[in-house]
Amino acid sequence: MPGITFDKERFSINIARIKKGGNVFEIPIDADLAVEFKKGKISEIRDVIKSEHIFSDAKKGLRAGEHLMQQVFGASDPLKVAEIILKEGEIQLTADHREKMREEKKKRIMDIIHRNGVDPRTDAPHPITRIENAFEQAKIRIDEMRSAEEQVDDVLKQLRPIMPIRFEIKEIQVHIPAIHASKSYSVVKHFSKMLKEEWMNDGSLLAVVELPGGLEQEFYDKLNTATHGDADCKVIKTK
Repeated sequence: MPGITFDKERFSINIARIKKGGNVFEIPIDADLAVEFKKGKISEIRDVIKSEHIFSDAKKGLRAGEHLMQQVFGASDPLKVAEIILKEGEIQLTADHREKMREEKKKRIMDIIHRNGVDPRTDAPHPITRIENAFEQAKIRIDEMRSAEEQVDDVLKQLRPIMPIRFEIKEIQVHIPAIHASKSYSVVKHFSKMLKEEWMNDGSLLAVVELPGGLEQEFYDKLNTATHGDADCKVIKTK
């Protein structure tokens, strides 16, 4: 049957696949958008699929018959069938794409640990290179199909025998003199969650902010640069 062909020797494609009634149905996809579609974050099927044909073997370019699709799915419209395959079937990724997704999620997890975690012996964040080396020592395996946030707790359990980590949130009271208050306000908002802010009669800013423990020193550095060292900061709670 004529149609789009995919040379198995030269191309490697990501596909969505379902097996129904003893038959296989496949559709070439954009892997990243297909994951977003399955999560309900996008809804336009044309943005996800690479072809408006349904295949029994996408790599060989063998199309599924309309009569068979009508019989199995109750529809012969390729777009409707593609939606069913995406929602109910599985996404098959190329090895290269799986590796790309694992690497992206590994970096995201390391960033979360760096930003939120501290070494309990020093109260300082672990450098990214230290976290990366601990990943190697612990032989951490990343699941490309789970979000980085979902995997952080599992990763921490494997890292803690190698590298002590404590996740903490700090509440910090900040006072910025009037001469620096306006231009420093964006620094405070960028690094932290503002819990309380009060503009004093003299034009100075008194605020209570919350931020991950791993960002505490960087927050002080940026604020000191913006205020020429005139900001007054005090940790009022660690949780």
